[in-house]
Amino acid sequence: MPQVFTLAHLSDVHLGPLPQGAAFANFALKRLIGAISWGANRRRLHLPKVADAIAADILAAEPDHIALTGDAVNISAHAEFPRAAAWMTRLGDGQHVTFVPGNHDAYVEVPWHNGLSHMAPWMTGDMRIAATETHARLATPFPFVRLRKSVALIGLSTAVPQPLRLARGSLGETQLGSLATILRDLRERGFARVVLIHHPPFPDLAIKRKALTDAAALRDVIAEHGAELLLHGHNHLHQVTPLETRFGTAHAVGVPSASLGVAGHHTPAAWYLYRIWRNDGRWTAAVRVRSYDPATEIISTTSEFTLSS
Repeated sequence: MPQVFTLAHLSDVHLGPLPQGAAFANFALKRLIGAISWGANRRRLHLPKVADAIAADILAAEPDHIALTGDAVNISAHAEFPRAAAWMTRLGDGQHVTFVPGNHDAYVEVPWHNGLSHMAPWMTGDMRIAATETHARLATPFPFVRLRKSVALIGLSTAVPQPLRLARGSLGETQLGSLATILRDLRERGFARVVLIHHPPFPDLAIKRKALTDAAALRDVIAEHGAELLLHGHNHLHQVTPLETRFGTAHAVGVPSASLGVAGHHTPAAWYLYRIWRNDGRWTAAVRVRSYDPATEIISTTSEFTLSS
């Protein structure tokens, strides 16, 4: 029997409620406007009980690893980060859970020690990378790689503070250049390559004000060097987008917010379970979608499909 690696993917937990005084502590205009938006609307959509239920369902499935692709917090208030880290600890330690940040995790400029340092245990790799990016808000190097059995998890950061009304992301030349080298090396070593990124990785998968600014460049890297999966969030939707590469088909897969607990015009919370194995020289992923039903508050399997490289 082939060796099977199981991977759970969730995203955009937007853990609430906002800490008391978050709108005015460490004041920034965008943070204040975000807090007003939370109070007027988002707090009714992103429910802590739903995020906890999704987490419990994931843990009950006992996957080999869990990937959370960003937006753990809402307005990057300093007090949000230690609370997010405590929630992550319940999900698993740094050996069993990987995190990459999203735009809400860099909503405004936050010094490393006040912000994403709390998520460091889930953002460190175990493979030496020649060229990486670090800066004042993100001191762990990106990209990073975690090797788990026959699967390589490649963490990218698109988290860059944006002006009002924008939720774009960017990778930059350093991450893109290193990613090309990483993908080539891991393919030659026989690993299934799973790229973890918050923003949708290809052009036209998000509206302009919310898109990845260098999505075309990332698409070209993937087309040239291949990858098996690119797991993302950001759009709060179920999305599967194939890309033909020199080495087979790469599949970009997006998930809804893991805390969205209402129906109607919104996609309720869900997470995806991947069973990944090599079959006749190609990597195969059997995918199970586990969705939250706001009417019954039950999480159940709503679809299953298979992706092949």
